Amino acid sequence: MNNNTHFEEKLRSAGLRTTKQRLKMCEILFDRKKTFHFTIDDLRKILKKKLDIKISQATIYNTINAFKNKGYIKEISLNSDKTYYDTNVTNHHHFYNETTSELIDFHDKDVEEIKLRKSLPGKKIKSIEVLVKVSDK
Repeated sequence: MNNNTHFEEKLRSAGLRTTKQRLKMCEILFDRKKTFHFTIDDLRKILKKKLDIKISQATIYNTINAFKNKGYIKEISLNSDKTYYDTNVTNHHHFYNETTSELIDFHDKDVEEIKLRKSLPGKKIKSIEVLVKVSDK
C-alpha cells in the first residue's frame, strides 16, 4: 500500500475529506521515522513552506482535532498557553526544554514505579505520563 492510499484511509477513518492540503499534512505528520512533536503554529509554518497551495488555520485545527479524537496523535498541554501534539501515541514520557521549547521522549524503563497516594472515587487510571521541565544552564 503506498503512503497516499494509507493517508487517504487515515483521513476517511477520522471522518475527513481527502484534499491535497490534508494529504500534505499526513505526509508531514506520519511519513517519518522519528516522533514528531509540534504546536499548531509549528505545523502551520512547515505547511506554508512546503505547500504551493493555501491551507486555512481552521483546516489545520480541524484535521489535528480529528486525528487526536481518532487516536492518531496525542495532545500534551504544558500550561494554559502552550499545547503540543505528538505523533507517538504509545505510553511514554517527556522532557520539556523551556529554553528551546523542545519536547524529548523518554520511556517507561527510564522511570521507576510511580505510587500514587490518592485516587479518585469511581475513576480508573488509564496511564501516567511524566513531564520533566528542564532549561539550559
